[in-house]
Amino acid sequence: MLRYLFALFMLDMMDSIPARLLAPRHWPTWLALGLLRLVECLPFAAILVVGRALGRAVYRLPLRYRHIARTNIALCLPELSAAAQEATAKAHFENLGISLFESAITWWSSNARINGLSEIVGLEHLHAALARDRGVILLTAHFTTLSIGARILNNRIPIDPLYRPLKNALLAHISGSSFRRNAKQPIKHDDIRGMIAALRRNEIVWYATDQSYRKKGAEMVPFFGIPCATNVFTPRLAAMTGAVVLYYYTERLAGTRGWRGVIEAAFPDWPSADPIADTQQYHARVEAQVRRMPDQYWWIHRRFKGLSPTDPNYY
Repeated sequence: MLRYLFALFMLDMMDSIPARLLAPRHWPTWLALGLLRLVECLPFAAILVVGRALGRAVYRLPLRYRHIARTNIALCLPELSAAAQEATAKAHFENLGISLFESAITWWSSNARINGLSEIVGLEHLHAALARDRGVILLTAHFTTLSIGARILNNRIPIDPLYRPLKNALLAHISGSSFRRNAKQPIKHDDIRGMIAALRRNEIVWYATDQSYRKKGAEMVPFFGIPCATNVFTPRLAAMTGAVVLYYYTERLAGTRGWRGVIEAAFPDWPSADPIADTQQYHARVEAQVRRMPDQYWWIHRRFKGLSPTDPNYY
């Protein structure tokens, strides 16, 4: 049965499936993937309806993610009333539901379908950066459009996306197949040499650094005015390679219009001698987009972690 489902839904779009991934322990994941594949075949308007309905249903469950989202929204957007914060949290879960099915679109939909539902603004900034022949670091952020945003850009100009292997082996295989099929050269998130080599080949290295990071080299950097553990390696990578650093985000448009990707102009005077100040420039751009479309940011991540026991525990 699993081989039949694979042949029906995925054979023409995925790498060959190792026999170990057909073991019984993977059957629940196979079932979920089959449902995702079926939804992906629906018209885009129907996918939005199903995604929002799923998000609303999940929001009613007593999950810790709801508490995390409410806490983050209250910390970052205190100017909103309690009712507006709650409305943002509910809308955020609707966007999370949509993003699940956008993952299916990312994995399986044709280039023609995605191109017909998307546009990219600011490609001239990317081409100008590539003309310097030193590589491009394309910083993005964890909005609910993260995965589809990478695919939209890949369809126009191939990128080298950083990725973190998923713990679920079957999902890791499916998402990895999508990366290998659509991206130029996926790079593991901790492969510093791979990043440097790609930049020296004048390629585009795409990743996001707006989530909690408490490993070696982390610093406490304000995000929405609140110090939190942050990766400040990007300015150092830019200094080592001479790469141009740009900011890219994707927004989910109203109705059934799809998505818009935006590539902004290069960061001014970047990198400087102060990686924390440079990182704050990046944070400022993320904050600007969060304020403009707060329901689309990834609020269920515990962003405001500290580096010492004396730092506040907001969660």
